[in-house]
Amino acid sequence: MGTQKPRILPWLVSQLDGGQLEGVAWLDQSRKRFRIPWKHGLRQDAQQEDFGIFQAWAEASGAYTPGKDKPDLPTWKRNFRSALNRKEVLRLAEDRSKDPHDPHKIYEFVTSGVEDFPEPDTSPDTDGRCSISDPQEDILEELLNDMALVPTPREGCLSLAGTPEHLPQLSLSPNLDIPAPYPNSEPPENPLKQLLVPKEEWEFEVTAFYRGRQVFQQTVFCPKGLRLVGSEAGDRTLPGQPIPLPDPGVFLTDGGVVGYVRRVLSSLGGGLALWRAGQWLWAQRLGHCHTYWAMGEELLPDSGHRHDGEVPKDKEGSVFDLRPFVTDMIAFIEGSGRSPRYTLWFCMGESWPQDQPWTKKLVMVKVIPTCLRALLEMARSGGASSLGNTVDLHISNSQPLTLTSDQYKAYLQDLVEDMDFITGQA
Repeated sequence: MGTQKPRILPWLVSQLDGGQLEGVAWLDQSRKRFRIPWKHGLRQDAQQEDFGIFQAWAEASGAYTPGKDKPDLPTWKRNFRSALNRKEVLRLAEDRSKDPHDPHKIYEFVTSGVEDFPEPDTSPDTDGRCSISDPQEDILEELLNDMALVPTPREGCLSLAGTPEHLPQLSLSPNLDIPAPYPNSEPPENPLKQLLVPKEEWEFEVTAFYRGRQVFQQTVFCPKGLRLVGSEAGDRTLPGQPIPLPDPGVFLTDGGVVGYVRRVLSSLGGGLALWRAGQWLWAQRLGHCHTYWAMGEELLPDSGHRHDGEVPKDKEGSVFDLRPFVTDMIAFIEGSGRSPRYTLWFCMGESWPQDQPWTKKLVMVKVIPTCLRALLEMARSGGASSLGNTVDLHISNSQPLTLTSDQYKAYLQDLVEDMDFITGQA
């Protein structure tokens, strides 16, 4: 009979009570707050015992069998963190993972404490693992294992530090299957954190189509976002850089279609606003023109399916979250998922082209954050190679980066952790 997967909270409580794992300990007598070692794998002083809790959970949950499976510390760490983040009775109280002397995280129970959880059955199964399990939770854990659950985003993300211009190459550590440490005890600053810094401007490639014909393309840095407006610049007192869409009479010969397109452009009013706040992209329409949006492929929108939403008029609406994009990127690098989408399509003045070719729509606009395209190109070119590949993030003040595929994956996972913490503090 196969071993059932234990529930993480009773299992974790048993590890805390047992005191057998280095640095895993209760911090108060009421057994509400506890610490977990969280040392970066690139540190010179990193030892395998520093990651014992992550390996122990990987073994207990059946994700790793010593001697059979290849060790994968970044995945163990991510799965452990994700399992804890899904528990509403638990919250991350303090993130001290960047502490140079004692990197760790402090969690606390938001209920009355560990009394709410049953004691685990420590009787070993045939393979020595704990046999406690809740069948319904097993199913839920399995379904959620690779899903990115994102809380409701809020504005005002924290500012993160910059990065050195040049990073040395890394080699693989034979024991932990992670990049070997740097010669000093401090890991290098993650260069991908620049994507979250408020003062850093993302570059956007904007392309407009009238009845499927490309009539406009421009690549811009927009400190306060952009506004897609009619052929007149519109109200310049509004925030965001106005991006005027061209007059259709220059490109189209059908007088009727030209008239309809002009009506759509005139109804844009203050424009369709798009801007970045932390890890999210937000949109809002400042005129009367109804606009629907969807994430699609770069070459064409996913017109065979419904739109992802209508851009709201009286408030901002989130149209992109960097976190699921990065988690999908990690899965893509690991070969367990499709390449993530990064192209925003907007259909203006008409319903979304669900049951007809998108080329029949009067005005379609495609917006690409070029930093996301660069990240995916880096993942595609890296493959399983340990050779360095160069990427330009296409954000203001960024320098080209040369990273190995293993280093790139580690930085992506580290970025997810930072976004989880920022969201938790919002």
